Amino acid sequence: MDQLLAAHPPHPQLKVGTRVKTYVLDTNVLLHDPQSLFKFEENNLAIPVEVLEELDAIKSEQSTERGRNARRVHRLLQELLPDSRSMHEGVKLRSGGTLSVIINRYVVENNWSSPAMQRLRAVLPDLSKKDNRIIACALFVQESFPPPTILVTKDVNVALKARAVGLEAEDYLNDKVPENPDAESYPKVPLDIYGLQRFASEGGLHIESELAERLLCNEYVLLTTPEGKTMPARYHGAGLVRRLRIPDFVKAPGGIPIRPRNLEQQFLMDALLDESISLITCFGKAGTGKTLLSTACALHQTIDEQSRYDGVSISRPVIALGSDIGFLPGSLEEKMRPWLQPYYDALEVLMPSKPPKEQQFVSKKIAKKKKKHHEEMFNLPADPPYHNGNGHLAPIKPYERLIKSGMVEIEALCFIRGRSIARRFFILDEAQQLTPHEVKTIITRISEGSKIVLIGDPAQIDNPYVDSRSNGLVYCHNRMKGQTIAAHVKLSKGERSKLAELAADLL
Repeated sequence: MDQLLAAHPPHPQLKVGTRVKTYVLDTNVLLHDPQSLFKFEENNLAIPVEVLEELDAIKSEQSTERGRNARRVHRLLQELLPDSRSMHEGVKLRSGGTLSVIINRYVVENNWSSPAMQRLRAVLPDLSKKDNRIIACALFVQESFPPPTILVTKDVNVALKARAVGLEAEDYLNDKVPENPDAESYPKVPLDIYGLQRFASEGGLHIESELAERLLCNEYVLLTTPEGKTMPARYHGAGLVRRLRIPDFVKAPGGIPIRPRNLEQQFLMDALLDESISLITCFGKAGTGKTLLSTACALHQTIDEQSRYDGVSISRPVIALGSDIGFLPGSLEEKMRPWLQPYYDALEVLMPSKPPKEQQFVSKKIAKKKKKHHEEMFNLPADPPYHNGNGHLAPIKPYERLIKSGMVEIEALCFIRGRSIARRFFILDEAQQLTPHEVKTIITRISEGSKIVLIGDPAQIDNPYVDSRSNGLVYCHNRMKGQTIAAHVKLSKGERSKLAELAADLL
């Protein structure tokens, strides 16, 4: 190492100016977004050599997003820093800033005489930890070069330790959505009573240009009058608002009718049933009906000869809540069953094995007709027997018929890479657990004629690398809002039970 330093002294050619800063990047920033190298505008970027060591340890993870991103970062750095001199002296980036790899001279020379290093040794004496060495490198940059130095990290503990030794630290904010406290309610469009009556009879209305400029395409609004009358509508662009187009109920084959229980569920049903909308993002706490209503509308549109979709695909990221239970035994289907059980529960609600009492008094003639319809549609017996594990024969569950026929596909998200999803209604649950890059990877799998619905609760995140403002769900909504093929709905009222509503609000 000493010979290397002697041959190429580490004197990065950093830009100096009143508005220029030097950002030292932690490993987790590069793993989160490999393109972050080009998103710091005309500022200096410094990468500690310890970051390269951590990337090297992670790049061998073949089946993870971290491994893929580590290899992507290596390729970018190889292109940008082709030789030793460019690594130490730095190179100019297309964003206008500079990039260089930093070796902490104090650690190499075992010289702790500087005030910053003495402060570091007093607070963080264990330099065998990579996090502490990265902080030490950032302190070296702060002492050695004139522009203000900031450590950029997505690790909260690293940021706290950096501040403890006098170093400024920030989160990576490029892919975070701006805070918008007014986004909780739907916009209101004031009308007089005659305008509301005309809207109700004609189904559409042009509003004033000043109001239209504040609305986004496919944004849901409330038409209000001074008398207190209110009607829901959707803004279609060019100053036009239209009435919601939803049926009285949606229904899976042989299932129970599902009706929207509140205004927000009406908005979601309108978006789910509109063929012109290809992407829907939906925020909602537990029990608001995100999964159930999405699945019901998907099945309602799929099980039909005139349907534009060939089937329904349902998926979610495999992230555990609480402690891990280790490797699961059995086949792939048996391994994934615990992760995907919520969808089987939703299908059981939509297509119960034992229908409600009001549906049990169907005449034998209608029942026989339904049985024949299922045999023709799925090329399966309407009620084929199977062993229930106790040596007895039991009828197959109604929704299992759809899964066996391929009409409904439930699988883990880790198997989607490389696929092309054509003519499918794709539901992605728990999307708040994904990074923006992962959501982009999924959406780019959607082919012409398909629809994708991203649902989740930004307040419930178990992934340590994202938060309520940087996860893939809110990022996708923020970047796609206003597009003619995208819509967004926020569900706030719980409909599962009074207990679930209270728990979601108070606990």
